[in-house]
Amino acid sequence: MERKVLSTSQLAELAERIKRWGHELSFQATGIADTALAEDEARLFAWLAGGRHGEMGYMARHGTLRSRPAELVPGTVRVVSVRMDYLPAQAQPAQVVLSEPGLGFVSRYALGRDYHKVLRARLRRLARRIEEAIGPFGYRVLVDSAPVLEKPLAAKAGLGWVGKHTNLVDRSAGSWFFLGELYTDLPLPVDTPVDDHCGRCQACMEVCPTRAITAPYQLDARRCISYLTIELRGPIPESLRPAMGNRIYGCDDCQLVCPWNRFARVTEVPDFAVRHGLDAPALVDLFAWTEEQFLRRTEGSAIRRIGHPCWLRNIAVALGNAPTTPAVVQALESRRNDPSELVREHVLWALGRHLGRPS
Repeated sequence: MERKVLSTSQLAELAERIKRWGHELSFQATGIADTALAEDEARLFAWLAGGRHGEMGYMARHGTLRSRPAELVPGTVRVVSVRMDYLPAQAQPAQVVLSEPGLGFVSRYALGRDYHKVLRARLRRLARRIEEAIGPFGYRVLVDSAPVLEKPLAAKAGLGWVGKHTNLVDRSAGSWFFLGELYTDLPLPVDTPVDDHCGRCQACMEVCPTRAITAPYQLDARRCISYLTIELRGPIPESLRPAMGNRIYGCDDCQLVCPWNRFARVTEVPDFAVRHGLDAPALVDLFAWTEEQFLRRTEGSAIRRIGHPCWLRNIAVALGNAPTTPAVVQALESRRNDPSELVREHVLWALGRHLGRPS
């Protein structure tokens, strides 16, 4: 089928329809950005040069593909950026879980179904609606599935600003949302970025347990608990383990203290509802999961990708930070001879915390 050529007015009308369709697909906001990311590229390369990406080698391997959309998807001239709330309504309050050292804290984004699948499916539906309206066009759906500077692109699309904690923030919605993109060759009119409203606030920097936010808008991933519990595959540095508390998958502290999150709304998407009681699970119960139980209970969840050994590694650290009780010590002793060297090392460290033995 021959490609339809759209006039300027038709493109403007299509842009408005795309935003309306996005809302119908449960995206709380949809915006359109151009692909000029020179300043963000410079910041990315400086961050990489400083080694602050840790063991996330893929961040450097992709070179300029991440910051130059047309190199990743030839022909791209615009990016449709979408935002979807994920905070589950029925979850135990995060602060309650964090204050109970016998419980495990899982980042609120990972309590339900894997967001990659949810957003990708809805973005594909959005692309199909565009095709139905104008015929074939060039596009690619992206949800953490390729090298993309999603937060700078969302900021250019007017969905918020990148805060001092490096997350995207919106004045009317806070930061509890996922982002996704539709790269396209349609020369749609672009939206206007919003101003930064962090002001003099440094709450996120002050609350970070491991001081990973080293300066405003500067994150050292090597110290970030989300990196340590999700991206890192080897041993967690001993110096950082005590500060992790009971955080076993991710960390939300910088979002929990952000003043703008008083405007955040709970999600209306059923896929993000809490599964398997992971909003306030007992650490000793999680530590007893076999690999088969782990795989079954994290099916369809983002948690599954870290694998059973890293899951146990994270829980061992949390148990090492928990108050000494017979149940905690018994749970750790049960995995003293775990087949995984990674698990054994963290178990011995945790036992040393409780029993005074060298780790």
